[in-house]
Amino acid sequence: MSEHILENDALRVMVADAGAELASVYDKKRQAERIWTADPAVWNRHAPILFPFVGKLMDGKYRFGDKAYEMKTQHGFARDMEFICVENTADSISHRLMSNDWTREHYPFDFILTVTHRLEGKCLRISWTVENTGSGEMLYSIGGHPGFLLPEGIRKEDCFILFPEKDELHYINASKAGFALSEQKALPLKNGRNAYQEDIPDTWIFEDGQVQSVGIATPDGKPYVMLNCAQFPMLAVWANPKGPFICLEPWFGRTDDEGFQGSIDQKKGIQRLNGGEKKEISYMIEFM
Repeated sequence: MSEHILENDALRVMVADAGAELASVYDKKRQAERIWTADPAVWNRHAPILFPFVGKLMDGKYRFGDKAYEMKTQHGFARDMEFICVENTADSISHRLMSNDWTREHYPFDFILTVTHRLEGKCLRISWTVENTGSGEMLYSIGGHPGFLLPEGIRKEDCFILFPEKDELHYINASKAGFALSEQKALPLKNGRNAYQEDIPDTWIFEDGQVQSVGIATPDGKPYVMLNCAQFPMLAVWANPKGPFICLEPWFGRTDDEGFQGSIDQKKGIQRLNGGEKKEISYMIEFM
């Protein structure tokens, strides 16, 4: 697996060709790693890209037109594919994935997905350009899934999730099987923050553009990492109970509703591109 490095006075960033995945962010001031280490005994990912689906498909398949397609793994296939590094400058790395015979068997659209990681001081901007290279309409979802490693000795249970300038949000959970539940719940906030709760492993999903920025604070209340996701209509918060990390996930689209039996065009949050069109999406991570 090839990896590429970006480095400045604040951070040293590593991006892999496999999945175009952010594999490491070393914080020079803290002298510590900031991205989850992908321990296979806990969660074997760092910050996967979710494309062309976010979450799971009911029964591992979906319908488009008069045909059914299988997609047994959650979050699509991009995270498990080898990207080509097309540019590596002093401050950015760009990777590209193109549709091929294998992808068309599982996802009947022609596309180019370009992923760029750009280092900007203590911030890392992650951009995706989704291009429909076919002639018909393309349907897709895309999302980020960065896992943020907590400082050594800090427990998730003692941390806070930050939602600046918010007094209350509403969210839905994912079921144990990974599908969206219909019950909407209120999340009251005090000074724009909420203590980590045990139901985070079941996933909080915030819809309707409620969240423009989100972060993690250490037990003393100081911000540890902030994520600007104003462009995204959805955000998820998830954490594996076994590991010292929390995921902040900006999404366009999400997992199927529990029991969903509709076609791909009826999926919640599905995105559309006409033939020849492309869309650029980005979010920013600030390491405090």
